[in-house]
Amino acid sequence: MNKMELEGKWNQVKGKFKQKYGEVSDDDVTFSEGKFDEMLGRLQEKTGKSKEELKKEIESL
Repeated sequence: MNKMELEGKWNQVKGKFKQKYGEVSDDDVTFSEGKFDEMLGRLQEKTGKSKEELKKEIESL
């Protein structure tokens, strides 16, 4: 999945992440241009998963 595809479905993805991981806040899943790695870092801290695991999970949603 490229970044354009990710941006297109991000609203769906962030809703699912917030449901699955209750400790994830709106600020944690805010996607802004050029800040994808920063957002993954915040999700990594909250979920305890690696960035690669998170990328795979995002792609599967």
